[in-house]
Amino acid sequence: MIRPPRHTRLLAPLAAAMALAHAPAALSAPRHQPSGTTESGDPVILAQQPGGALDQTARTLNQSDLAAAVKKGDTPVVLVGSAPLSTHAGDTALFVQLQSANLCGSAGCATSVYLRRERKDWVKVLDSVSGPIALSHRSHGGMRDLIVDSTDRWVWNGTTYHDTMPAAPDAGLRQSIERFQARHHEQTPQQ
Repeated sequence: MIRPPRHTRLLAPLAAAMALAHAPAALSAPRHQPSGTTESGDPVILAQQPGGALDQTARTLNQSDLAAAVKKGDTPVVLVGSAPLSTHAGDTALFVQLQSANLCGSAGCATSVYLRRERKDWVKVLDSVSGPIALSHRSHGGMRDLIVDSTDRWVWNGTTYHDTMPAAPDAGLRQSIERFQARHHEQTPQQ
């Protein structure tokens, strides 16, 4: 009797397992939603607008960061966007993202938000967040909430936006850092 090679006998169960893995969703186990809730809103679109009024304003507001990047040999890209955050005419927000090797980190490039109320000076109301920004349909204090990276809600407190994500507990963190630094300092050879 001629038998098929051993490797073909092992492939049949593997093929069956793979077929089950790719079965229609109705046949597979129910899936659970991830624990972090995602939110949607109206996306803030950032784009280059060289020479435009928003671009010039963004460059003025971020003059020191741009100068530092140029000093290090970078040619920063300035992305801007704007959106009304409240029902008051003239309450327009300016969204600014500076892109360059020296200005962006492992989390990507940061976006800052400036608010011009009643056609006066621009004031920074949200500093350096990473990820796409959307305008929520919910509001606090007459200003729309901002959603960063689909999960992080920032709400208006009357003067600025503040994060609603709970911070990690810091109980004992300072002492832990001091102990680490003391040990590290003792192990470092003196020169």
